[in-house]
Amino acid sequence: MTTQPAASNAAIPLTSVDDGLPSDVIRRAQSGDVDAFEEIYRLHSPRVYALCLRLSGGGSMEASELMQDVFIRVWRGLGTFRGDSAFTSWLHRLAVNAMLEAARSEKRRTARVLSMEDPDSIGAHAASVSPDLQMDLDQAIGKLPHRARMVFVLHDIEGYQHHEIAQQMGTAVGTVKAQLHRARKLLIEALDK
Repeated sequence: MTTQPAASNAAIPLTSVDDGLPSDVIRRAQSGDVDAFEEIYRLHSPRVYALCLRLSGGGSMEASELMQDVFIRVWRGLGTFRGDSAFTSWLHRLAVNAMLEAARSEKRRTARVLSMEDPDSIGAHAASVSPDLQMDLDQAIGKLPHRARMVFVLHDIEGYQHHEIAQQMGTAVGTVKAQLHRARKLLIEALDK
């Protein structure tokens, strides 16, 4: 890492400890200490990876790339962390925002690609799922339609409220509720096979 994070103007309380991470580690990382940042990475990367894996639908390569993007954002944005909330909450929000941004980019890219394809070939993409496949929950979540998967993971696994998800995804609360209902219905159907 060649750039240093911007130093924070607000002091992080010395007494705060966040999931086993001494507050001085965050302060040192904010001042550009790579060893302190590596300590943050070692402690938090498993949880961030698990979140990225769920949100990406079970693709380990995509989850790894997303996790790397999250930690690049953490490095660049450490100066904005003031200690008003738990570091894990700040980190979690960065991860969710990175995934939502990646999803919006992918949606725009897919729309451009699909608009140039033959309409008959689009249906072939949807028919590629094998009904004989015995699925566990993670596989079933991974097979959900993208927006339904995002809403399901954010609500049922990560604990976000409907209005928070709607705000993050730039959609109506009713749409979030409909997507959540759809995701649950599809999961039940997939797991009953």
